[in-house]
Amino acid sequence: MESISDNALMLKVRDGQPEQLGLLFERYKKILFGFFYNMNHDQTLSEDLVQTVFERILKYRRGFKGDGEFRVWMFHIARNVNIDHFRKRSRLAGEDVQHWSERLGDESANREQEMTKSEEMKILGMAMDRLDAEKKEVIVLSKMEGMKYKQIGDVLQCSEGAVKVKVFRAMQALKQEYMKIQQAV
Repeated sequence: MESISDNALMLKVRDGQPEQLGLLFERYKKILFGFFYNMNHDQTLSEDLVQTVFERILKYRRGFKGDGEFRVWMFHIARNVNIDHFRKRSRLAGEDVQHWSERLGDESANREQEMTKSEEMKILGMAMDRLDAEKKEVIVLSKMEGMKYKQIGDVLQCSEGAVKVKVFRAMQALKQEYMKIQQAV
């Protein structure tokens, strides 16, 4: 059985077959959950925000033209959902170090290395918490979600070059915060 493309499914949703949205939900719920969880570190909130994204996809389905990637269009909506939420609630939650370790990769071979890596992950999590939302977002999209700069540019509505600059600056800021925390420890 041949798999239907995301764009083809979304075009069906747009054109009066809303039941097709279930397939897109199944394909993207974990990806969106990971995006939200990396942004806010709250499992329940992340699950709610995933639901909100799909509610908005259904609500704004007529806005999908099919000429771009569905994933980019969806992440644009997800980004707006996240911004809207924090405008309303204006708070940041704590960091789940274990999740960071799983997402960024833990290649340590022995216990001593694991302990060192765990401490580094704690510091990295604390450094991420100190970044503003825009810098945190580009790091999550590029380094953790693995999106290409062109895709991120489509989501953020800026050029690929601007994304490269944003990622570079965000990584520099993360490095500075990491070094500050490491020196204080």
